[in-house]
Amino acid sequence: MDRIVGIETEYGCLLTEDEPHGNSELWPAKVKNYLFRKADAGTIDLHYRDYEEPPGNGGFLLNGGRLYLDMGHIEYASPECLHLHDLVTYELAGDDLLQSSLVALGAEDCVSFIKNNVDHHTGATFGCHENYLMKREAQFTPPILGTLLTFLATRQIFTGSGRVGQSNPLAFDFEPPRPEAQVNFQLSQRADHIVNDIYQWVQFNRAIINARDEPLADYRKYRRLHLLIGDSNMSPYANALKIGTTACVLSLLEEGRLPRNLVLADAVQSTRDISRDPTQMWIVRLENGKTIGALDVQWEFHHLAQKYLHNSSAETNWLLENWGFVLEAIAHNRHALIGGVDWITKKWLLDAFVESEGLSWDDPWLQSIDLEYHNIDPRRGLFFGVTPGKGIAEWNNSVRRPSATHVPPVNTRASGRARAVAFFQTCNFPYVINWDSIACDSRDFLLMGNPFETYNDEVASFLSKPRTVNVAGD
Repeated sequence: MDRIVGIETEYGCLLTEDEPHGNSELWPAKVKNYLFRKADAGTIDLHYRDYEEPPGNGGFLLNGGRLYLDMGHIEYASPECLHLHDLVTYELAGDDLLQSSLVALGAEDCVSFIKNNVDHHTGATFGCHENYLMKREAQFTPPILGTLLTFLATRQIFTGSGRVGQSNPLAFDFEPPRPEAQVNFQLSQRADHIVNDIYQWVQFNRAIINARDEPLADYRKYRRLHLLIGDSNMSPYANALKIGTTACVLSLLEEGRLPRNLVLADAVQSTRDISRDPTQMWIVRLENGKTIGALDVQWEFHHLAQKYLHNSSAETNWLLENWGFVLEAIAHNRHALIGGVDWITKKWLLDAFVESEGLSWDDPWLQSIDLEYHNIDPRRGLFFGVTPGKGIAEWNNSVRRPSATHVPPVNTRASGRARAVAFFQTCNFPYVINWDSIACDSRDFLLMGNPFETYNDEVASFLSKPRTVNVAGD
């Protein structure tokens, strides 16, 4: 992949009826406090990050990532990763941190963290945000942005997590939604909640691309593409496809190799139409008036990536091979994707359950099964009971690395940041840790503007400066 990428995951919290403290916002705070105060997983923030993030709301972790509370949810941000395998590994580290905390607190039988994107009861959504570092000089003209939106709207045919039912959120202009036919099942959890193509706000006007220009790196060299459209994936294989194919398309964009005349007439409507299409033909209308299937759109991007990116790295070759395999299997053998593509896996489980129990698709029982698919507890999550094919299973197993909860990637800025986290755990003087800097006593700071550098030597030198330090316990 050779591109700095990070992923942010918000988790839902599900309580059993046996849990005496029936407040689902209580347990995210308990787990956060346990990780920083008891498990020594990182260093807690001592300062306000913004008006919604007061001191103690979260902090940076020993693996270089970050964990914090966001509007009642616990959110985990992976460290910066340079390679696809690492990114998927460190995304899974968030699951491991939360589940191990529940076990340590003796709450694993009455509290669950759910890695999904919708609350069936309230209709609320919570996100999986992707972050891609890009060259500042990359051109974002309307045709280029339109082509990128076409890719993002259609990639859900292999990245979607699937969901039972539908949501009808108000658009930014607060017009009431039009009456719609019942949707039994759709590909994407986020599609119903995306109401704009490109916009700066996150919470009140969710767009496919968040336009806020905050690179968290040298502003002169880089920009950060922040995507809100993606679903959280239980399948590591699907997560790899989501991130890897998008990284490939961004490389085509930077090299001026994107396909031409492939701009959707309405990217937001197409996103929803693809997700809800019961025929699964996924036909969309282009700006030029022509129509095309989402599968054919993805093949066009794949052909260009194969032409211009093949042999750029072994990891890219793996990605291109599996991208093609998935597109072929969607058309001809979806059973081969069970355990690999989440929506296909979930639909297979639900179909079997509906048939065996004689249920209709509006039965609330199906929403419960939908949720349990995303339970991160391997003992209870339905995803973990599925046996995928050999190639998918090998990938899914290869990226699970227990040490990723406390050991950072060795080839990005996260490595130096993790050194600072470990150092500040033993000291009690003021510190500030950010994605692109660290500071002591608010007077001395180290800028880390290049995410491709580890900053190990610079951080070691910075931390070794003579200071008046009180070691914890003295």
